[in-house]
Parts: sequence; structure tokens; C-alpha cells
Amino acid sequence: MAHGVAMQDQGFLANTAGVHIGPFLYLGAKHMVTGYDHLLYLAGVIFFLGRLRDVLTFVSLFAVGHSITLLFGVLSGFHIDAYLIDAIIGLSVCYKALENLGTINLINPKTAVFGFGLAHGFGLSSKLQDLSLSDDGLVANMLAFNVGVEVGQVIALAVLFGALAWFRQRPSFPAISTTANVILFAAGLILFAMQSVGYFFA
Repeated sequence: MAHGVAMQDQGFLANTAGVHIGPFLYLGAKHMVTGYDHLLYLAGVIFFLGRLRDVLTFVSLFAVGHSITLLFGVLSGFHIDAYLIDAIIGLSVCYKALENLGTINLINPKTAVFGFGLAHGFGLSSKLQDLSLSDDGLVANMLAFNVGVEVGQVIALAVLFGALAWFRQRPSFPAISTTANVILFAAGLILFAMQSVGYFFA
């Protein structure tokens, strides 16, 4: 279910040919705002970032990494097993939650965000490749799709940042933050387990 593409969208993507900037922009944005794995990870990334400048720095690193592998994977045909990469994405959520809880700090946070952005991009590119996209207009369509992903990311982050800013003003925020990141870790672990089972048994 990670990086899922709705059935009607799959039909459009698989059967379309030529350049369709508008629809691919829309589908990219839709993917991001409905992609729970992306949202879980980004929520963890900005959880303790109170300054907009810091949010922009970290999210830009994620966006660059995500864009590189999304475009490279689809345009070059380089493919990674979807179950395997989605299991890694689950671990990225776990790692960020543990980092927020102060129990782990193995990698420079900016390096980790960029690296996990690369993994998230491969996750989406693997799903798009499974749809056998037409080569006619592929470069323009993928660029539009990627721009749409970033637009969707801005929309999702605006909501997340506003909600977290409100929670930071609550006296109970320290307790809330601990509980939220434990839940974030559990969600990442469940995603990792589901995809691992798929990788070994599907």
C-alpha cells in the first residue's frame, strides 16, 4: 500500500502517451498529500523545528534526494524491488522517531534526511515503473510529476508545521512529543514488517 496509486490513476498513467503537464502535476501533488509514508517521515523531520528557515533547509535536502532518485529511476529504468525499498522507508521513519526521542544519533541529521530522501524517491520510481509508462513525453511528464510532488509536499508541510506550532505552545508538549514519537516509531516498524513479509513471501 505504500506509495499507492489509485486504480483510476494507474489506468491513466499506463495508457497515456504524449505530454500531459497538468494531469501529471496533479497526480504528483496527490501522491504526496496521500502518501502516508512520506508524511510520517516528514512529520518526524520537522517535529522539533520551530524556525521556518530550518524547516526549509531540511525539507529541501529531502526534496533534492527524492527528486534525484525519482527521475533517475524512471528515466533510466533502474529498478529496486518495491517491497525492499518500502521496508527501508519504514526504517527511515523508525530512525527519525528514535532520533527525536534522543536514543540514537548515528548520522548527521542533514545527511540522514538527504539519504532517506534518496530512498523515498526510489520507492515511488519503482511503483511508476511497474505501470510501464509510455516513452512518448516521458521526460516532460516526469518533470511535471516531480514538480507536483514538491507542491504537494509544501501543502502537507504547511498543515503539519501549523499543527506542531500549536502543540509546542501547550504545557503538555514534552509528554505529547514523547508519545507522538513512540507512535511514529511503531508506525515505521509496522510498515517495515509488512514490506519485509511481502519481500520474502510474495
